[in-house]
Amino acid sequence: MTDRSPTPAPFIQITDLHLSVPATAGPVNILRGIDLTIEAGEAVGIVGPSGSGKTSLLMLLAGLERASRGSLRLGDQELTGLDEDALARLRRRMVGIVFQAFHLIPTMTALENVAIPLELAGAADAMPRAAEALRAVGLAHRLTHLPGQLSGGEQQRVALARAFAPAPRLLLADEPTGNLDRATGAAVMDLLFDLRARSGSTLLLITHDPALAARCDRCVRISDGRVAATPAVQAAPA
Repeated sequence: MTDRSPTPAPFIQITDLHLSVPATAGPVNILRGIDLTIEAGEAVGIVGPSGSGKTSLLMLLAGLERASRGSLRLGDQELTGLDEDALARLRRRMVGIVFQAFHLIPTMTALENVAIPLELAGAADAMPRAAEALRAVGLAHRLTHLPGQLSGGEQQRVALARAFAPAPRLLLADEPTGNLDRATGAAVMDLLFDLRARSGSTLLLITHDPALAARCDRCVRISDGRVAATPAVQAAPA
């Protein structure tokens, strides 16, 4: 008997996505018709030259920017029609973000920084879950330290713990090792890929490093606001 069950829809479905911003000389077209589908659990490297629209694409997926036109679906939710409150709720429920800058609150401890998204989501066990997330990134001994008392690598580990603590279905990482030295950055990326493998989160990783892009399931190149031909990347050494 033929199996006629419907094919599951992609986790991310982007169709003819445009983003324009106003400027004195006229609108600046940042995204010019992005078409992209990503399956649940995929790790996708996003590469391309500076200014090509990579970060803008992630900001749209995070609900931190609004598209000028086109369709952007995350799971069964169309993002383009949501108001700010609905986008914030979706972000808390589904999305974790790791930026190049750590974006930790300087007056809060590592534990408090990680607990913030859990508390915003109404989790009664925010502090125990935050502590467990910090243990998972090797910072059980730094729970009460302020960001200024941590190294750059430790601060990015706190940012990773904060992103993964709510168990997001989607993790967005924008050059997460850009402010770290090579050895520290490599350790942070090993940790990110390990956490992602254990959580099953879908990962979109912006990077200029071909070796990091090669660790993803596939690579998407953005050029001049459009999806370009997929580049060849060298496999990371075993």
